[in-house]
Amino acid sequence: MHAELGSIVGPDHVIADPPARYLQDATVSRGLRGRADAVVLPGSAEETAAVLAWCYERGVPVTPRGGGTGFAGGAVPVEGGVLLSLERLARVRSLDPGVWRMEVEAGVTTAHVRRLARENGLLFPPDPGAAEDSQIGGNIATNAGGPHAFKYGVTGAWVTGLEAAMAPGELVRMGGPVRKDVAGYDLRGLLVGSEGTLGVITAAWLALLPAPEAALPLMGLYAGPAEGCEAIGRVLASGLVPAALEYLDAGTLRAAAAGFPGGLDARAGFMVLAEADGSRAEAERLAEELREALAGGALAVLAPDPGALWRWRDGVSIAVGALRGGKVSEDVAVPVDRLREAIEGTLEIGRRHGLEACSWGHAGDGNLHSTFLLPREEAARAEAAAAELFELALALGGSISGEHGVGLVKRGQVRGPVRLHAAVKAALDPKGLLNPQKKLPG
Repeated sequence: MHAELGSIVGPDHVIADPPARYLQDATVSRGLRGRADAVVLPGSAEETAAVLAWCYERGVPVTPRGGGTGFAGGAVPVEGGVLLSLERLARVRSLDPGVWRMEVEAGVTTAHVRRLARENGLLFPPDPGAAEDSQIGGNIATNAGGPHAFKYGVTGAWVTGLEAAMAPGELVRMGGPVRKDVAGYDLRGLLVGSEGTLGVITAAWLALLPAPEAALPLMGLYAGPAEGCEAIGRVLASGLVPAALEYLDAGTLRAAAAGFPGGLDARAGFMVLAEADGSRAEAERLAEELREALAGGALAVLAPDPGALWRWRDGVSIAVGALRGGKVSEDVAVPVDRLREAIEGTLEIGRRHGLEACSWGHAGDGNLHSTFLLPREEAARAEAAAAELFELALALGGSISGEHGVGLVKRGQVRGPVRLHAAVKAALDPKGLLNPQKKLPG
């Protein structure tokens, strides 16, 4: 096996005894570890397709892997076989600032894409966490979001074309550097968010935007979720379109307050973050209008330093996890008018299971990172609480995932037209070898 795979990618790029870092993702804190017979690191799209062909001919499972930063076990190999790491597919194939686009391979990090865009006066809006490590292929495979998805949309909104290795080993291009293409079925859309279960993304064409001249964040502090969610409702009802609209509840603030630049008002039990962007004049005008919308019922509305604020926001999950040594965090999504119910419901579920709970997330999208804290040895109680959280989200008309994906840890919770999803899977992966046991119920 290893020699044959080595003849495709080179013997130095086949790891017969996979190190732990390839067999886990962020769910390792929940005890999830996988197994693989080999890690294969192709150096091109053609090699990726050839490895897939080799595996498909022999019935060997294939688990695609990007940066390994996922929260759902999507890149954890659970049936052995080949762990297909795309880290060597790291070329920027083209960058065309004049027409606002670039083409990159799947292993290019999200942060590098954003830096390249910024250096050329442009913006690649998706900003999921762990951007220095997460790779663009993985972000597309999970349709990752981030704080600025409220105005700009999730990753898939910026993908105009894909190149992918498809069963039984064919390299396929769908879409491309065009902004409109309705000639065939939306195969690009099928692969976006498919979590490696339909094909292995090897490259993508990305649309860009001229970067805004200014970005001005605002921070509203409130006594609790009632006042904070009313403020969120006023922002939405006003017709204003902030670039980001976030929230943090009391438990989250307690965990992260010490790292906030300049400190936080100890009375605050809820925070709303909003950001105005555009030309300098547009951003300043929008910031004033947002300030007015946030002011009702607020303890204070402040204008923090943008860089310091978003660095602090990026570290919130780590701060929360450090409180008790472990956590189970799920990214459910609900209609935005049910956000308060979901926030309060998270706390109630925690109480029923004897767990400290908190949440934060993308308020404008109704996307909560509901979290149950626990010592590492008490994971079973938190998993039961998470299952109850999924039922709450569905009862409120929402979804079990807003941006992290389903992967392995949520696959039994998928609802909706499962038969149709299964039919798509069977058509594109008839042997069921692509990322088995992920996404769809067994």
